[in-house]
Formats: sequence, structure tokens, C-alpha cells
Amino acid sequence: MIIIGIDPGIATVGYGIIESTGNRLRAIDYGPILTSSDLSMPNRLNIIFDELNKIIEYFKPKDMAVEELFFNKNVKTAITVGHARGVEILSAVKNGLEIYEYTPLQIKQSVVGYGRADKQQVQFMVKTLLNLDEIPKPDDVADALAVAICHSSCYKFKDLFLMK
Repeated sequence: MIIIGIDPGIATVGYGIIESTGNRLRAIDYGPILTSSDLSMPNRLNIIFDELNKIIEYFKPKDMAVEELFFNKNVKTAITVGHARGVEILSAVKNGLEIYEYTPLQIKQSVVGYGRADKQQVQFMVKTLLNLDEIPKPDDVADALAVAICHSSCYKFKDLFLMK
């Protein structure tokens, strides 16, 4: 099964595409979708939508796994990233993907085995589990791969995480 993991954002959207076959994981492609702060919000959202559609059309994943948003202070940032997340989910819907969302705690638990793991531990395990030469950069990309890995391990319980 091919899975696309998404770390939502507006300036940087991390994406990671993996293939999960039994207990074996393989990174197919990963990277950032970048938008410039010089552009208007609608133009940035359009870039994200177009680029994500191209990626989905090319790699044809079956499922999209998205990290749930968590903000406790900056409401403006939360709203902006929420707009981007909506566009990212719309892209999945338009391309017929099943959409699943996971909390940071679930992702860390799944990838590291400890829900309070720090960012470096998660990145190291992403590198190890996918047999990569180095930790993917920027951090958003490693996070997106972690979301995809999480979905791969949670797939047998998929109905609990499916967005309704």
C-alpha cells in the first residue's frame, strides 16, 4: 500500500510517500512544498493545492495521513495553518484518497514507542525505519514521513482514525 503523510503548513508543507508491504517500509519520495510569504494567502493556498495534486496524481497513494493541528497560544497561526490543512485535505478528497488524522502523541508512540519522545528521537527513528542515509530536512518532511509510518502501523485499526 502507498501512503502519503502530510505535516500541514502554509510556508512549508512536509510530505512523505512510503510503501508499506507487511512489516516492510520503503520511502518512495519526500520533500517540502514551499510558498513565499510575499504572496497573498489565496495564491499560497493555490500553490499548495496544485503541487499536492501533482504529487498525488504521480505517485497514486491510497491513503493520506495528516497530523492533527495543536496550538495553544497563537490563534492567527492556527487559522492560517488551518486554511492550508483544509486545502491539503481537499486535494486528497478530489483525488479519491481515504483521509486519516493522528495526534502528535499517536505519531510519537507509533514511531518511537514513547508518546513523549522528542523531535530528535522521532527523526532518528524515521531515518532508521526507512533505511535512509540521513534525516530528511526540513523538519516538516521528517514529520510527514513519521505520520505516514504511523498510519502504516495503525492501518489494521484504520476505522478508528478515518476522518468522518
